[in-house]
Amino acid sequence: MRTDFSPSATSARDFYRLLTAVVVPRPIAWVSSVSPEGIDNVAPHSFFTVASTNPPIVQFTSVGEKDSLRNITASGEFVVNLAPAALLEEVNATGTNFPPQVSEFDAAGLTRESSLTVAAPRVKESPAVLECRLHSVLPIGDSTLVFGEVTHAAVSEAVLDGSHPRIDLLEPLARLGLDEWGTLGEIQDLTRIRLKDWPGHFRPKD
Repeated sequence: MRTDFSPSATSARDFYRLLTAVVVPRPIAWVSSVSPEGIDNVAPHSFFTVASTNPPIVQFTSVGEKDSLRNITASGEFVVNLAPAALLEEVNATGTNFPPQVSEFDAAGLTRESSLTVAAPRVKESPAVLECRLHSVLPIGDSTLVFGEVTHAAVSEAVLDGSHPRIDLLEPLARLGLDEWGTLGEIQDLTRIRLKDWPGHFRPKD
């Protein structure tokens, strides 16, 4: 048995809570930006993914018009900082609805680090950062999709195996439903099956 939920018969808030409980886990774009007044902002956005690999473009969604969106549309740039498990409290704190004149860097005790290709600062405590130039924005419903072309990436040597970031050392946070957060848990290696190696017991029956 299943319980049915219809968007037309459910409040927007309740359906949002349902969506964020079943579209899980969600990686976090810990976005830093600078306001036109020069105030550094950093905030977590949990609707986040890679939109294109060539050119390299990442995408996050601003639900409503938040400081990050206003700053990025004004400046044309931002930084996505990886949100590690060790900084759970700081990441959560930067989600507080501070007024625009308050910098979350200062409120959460984070360290600014200069970027190489954009004016927005990085979060020094983050092990991996993606500097981005605004590619485009796409308003959809009550939200805005923000696309950023990656102009530079920087990864701490402490989490690298050669040139490859080790997921067990990055320890990324993920958002779940309600006030729930998640970490990786058990990691499994499983190679994608090539067609020529497709096992007989997976073949569709005639």
